[in-house]
Parts: sequence; C-alpha cells; structure tokens
Amino acid sequence: MSNIKLNKIFKTVCIASDHAGYKLKEYIKNYLIDKNLSIFDIGPFNDRSVDYPDYAKKLGHRIKSKKSDVGILVCGSGTGMAISANKIKSIRAAVCYNLKSTRLSRQHNNANIISLGSRLISKKLSLKLVDVFLNTKFEGGRHLRRIKKI
Repeated sequence: MSNIKLNKIFKTVCIASDHAGYKLKEYIKNYLIDKNLSIFDIGPFNDRSVDYPDYAKKLGHRIKSKKSDVGILVCGSGTGMAISANKIKSIRAAVCYNLKSTRLSRQHNNANIISLGSRLISKKLSLKLVDVFLNTKFEGGRHLRRIKKI
C-alpha cells in the first residue's frame, strides 16, 4: 500500500464502479476507510453485471449537489464512467493512469472525479493515484479562467 498520508483536502469521498471495477473499488474503499476518510459507496455491492452509466450518473449528481466533495469511479477502462459523469454540469471527471496525469487533473483542471480502469492499472498503482488525487490542490489562476469556459 501507499505510504502517502492523506491530508484530507476533501471531507467526503464518494465511490462507485461497474461489475468490471467492483473488486478494485472495494480495495480502494477499504484502503480509504483504513485512512479514516468518510466514504459513501454508491455501489454496486457485488460483481454482477450492471450498466456503468447508471453508477457514474448517481455519483456525479452526488458531487454536483455537494453531498460529497469528490468521487472515485472504477470501470474496465475508466473511460465509460468518465464520459457518463462528464455529461453532468459542473462535473470534471478525469481518466487517470499515471501520477502525472492525476496530478495535472487536479492542479490544472480541478477534476472532482477520478476515473480508473481496473483492467489497465494495478492495485498498487490505483492507491498511489487516489492518494495523489486526494492530496493535490487546484492551482487556480489562469486555470480557473479556462475551467469557467467549459
């Protein structure tokens, strides 16, 4: 597991997946619970086949309504979840696959959802990406001007 200490920029984290991401979602969720973060799990609660847009939309609306500060979505590639969540106004879901893409998604894009591909990244890397996402602050400035244009 990652050695980064979460500094809790965000108070509440919402998490969801589809069937392909279920096991990784549970792994990440348990890690964050062990770090004493407030986690709200939208589901699913088993690995039976589900439609990823349903879970991405539920999580996105929870972020939009400010019931959770940020979200974590997990599906096979991360892409389907991100596309679905990004249909919701004020949601900025980023597919993250390495430390740099994750850091920049927060610093420059103020991403409020990280979307991970369970078939593309290891468990160990997923925890590092979640740590970076939850600990990286938005830089504002010229980046805020650009986000306002979205």
